[in-house]
Formats: sequence, structure tokens, C-alpha cells
Amino acid sequence: MTKRTGARLGQVFLKDRRVERRIMDALRLRSTDVVLEIGAGPGNMTARLAEAAGKVVAVEVDPQWVARLRDKFAGSSRVSILEADILTVAVDEVARQAGRERIKVFGNLPYYITSPCLLHLFRYSDTIEEISVMVQREVAERIIAAPGSKNFGLFTITCQYYTRPELRFTISPAAFQYPPKVESALVRMAVAPQREALGIRDEAEFWKWMRAAFAQKRKTLANNWKGLCDPERLRAAMQEQGIDVRARAEALSLTQLAALFRSLAVAGN
Repeated sequence: MTKRTGARLGQVFLKDRRVERRIMDALRLRSTDVVLEIGAGPGNMTARLAEAAGKVVAVEVDPQWVARLRDKFAGSSRVSILEADILTVAVDEVARQAGRERIKVFGNLPYYITSPCLLHLFRYSDTIEEISVMVQREVAERIIAAPGSKNFGLFTITCQYYTRPELRFTISPAAFQYPPKVESALVRMAVAPQREALGIRDEAEFWKWMRAAFAQKRKTLANNWKGLCDPERLRAAMQEQGIDVRARAEALSLTQLAALFRSLAVAGN
């Protein structure tokens, strides 16, 4: 495979074996685990995953890599190669075919599809036990951001609604075959949707309110939600919860936003 092909697909592949070992230590795989690997590339991590887990389903979109992967793992009963765009893969079907209720996901995500990929995986939160991904460090910081920080936003609360994320370690550009211009990081995300804990009965409605909350970051929450509820009711609800009525959405935690949503949306406008 040429460098041009890898760059075209936004792929970067590890060459540092020490980093590979650190990743495997962080994954803590069991021999009974089934792992869905995103972006297998040359198969270096695929081989390591297969040594530790019971089964690896390696997803690769590039037909050149697919051919090499099928040749490399032709004699392995633990590895199956799926030629597909991860955004089209039905994760629940992968689990069903593997005979598991829940599986784990590992991926070295092309930076330009990180957000769409994670959002796609969250659709299968009932099927996924854990997601561990290498992403751009800036994206990792958005995933784990705290309220009030510059990185906190809709993407943050989405990740923290569906998972308990932790940044395990950063990865130097020099660790990759075609070094990216930015640092990467491994993020481990135990999948644990908070629907019940937050009292969310209608998720579609909840996310409509959350999208509106962060639609215009320079505006206050009261301004962003004025089309969804009476401003006076919102101010009263914020005061009741001890929240500054001039606060912007990024200053509030997921728990606070969910509490406001419940008090305003459930009661009706």
C-alpha cells in the first residue's frame, strides 16, 4: 500500500511495538472477548488482539489492505475480515454472528470520521461493552472535558451520556508509520448509558433540547431554549437549582442539563 492511499483514507498505522503493548495492557482483554476492530490496516494490532481475545472481527474499508489481511490471517480461526465502512456496519449483527450479547470495540480511527464513528457505535450501546479508540488528542480532551472548560460541548455530553470515558495515555506522532501532525491519545470508554440514572424517558426529545442548548455557544442557555419553553419558566427552574440564569450550556454538567430538561419538557410548554 502506498503512502498516498493511506493518506487519502485518513489512516495512520502504529509502528512502535512499545505503544502496541501499552494499548494491549490498557484493553485488558479476556480469552472469551469478541473484539470488533475498526481500521485494521496491515493487521499488526489485529494479531495482538487475536492473541488475547477469543475472536476478532477486523473491519477494513480499503480493498488493498483487505486482500493482505485475508492472506495474512488465512489460517486463523480467531480472525475474520470484514470489508466495509464502519459507518455501515450493524454492530448487533456482528455480535449475533459471534454468539455474544455484548462485544468490545477497538479502533485506530481516521481523524475525520471520529465523531460520526462514535455516534454510530452509540446506537448499539446495548450490544457494546467497551470502546477503546486512538483519536486525535484534541478530540480525546473534548470527550473527557469538564463543564466550564473550552472543550466542553454537545459531543462531550453525548460521549458522557453513553459511556464513562477515560484518557489512558497520549501517543507521539513518531509512533506511527506515516506520522500525523498532531498527538494522538488512547481513550477507553466503558459503555454505560445514563438514560435511567438521568430520568430520561424520551431520548429523541432530550437530544433535541441538547442540540438546541449548544446550537449557538455565545448565547445563554435561556436564549438557546427560548423556542422550546417559556423563558420565565426556564429562569425559575434555573434559580430553583441554584444555576445562574445567565449561564451558557457549556457551564452546566450533564446532570444539571438533564434535570432542567425534565422539569421543563416533561411538564409541557
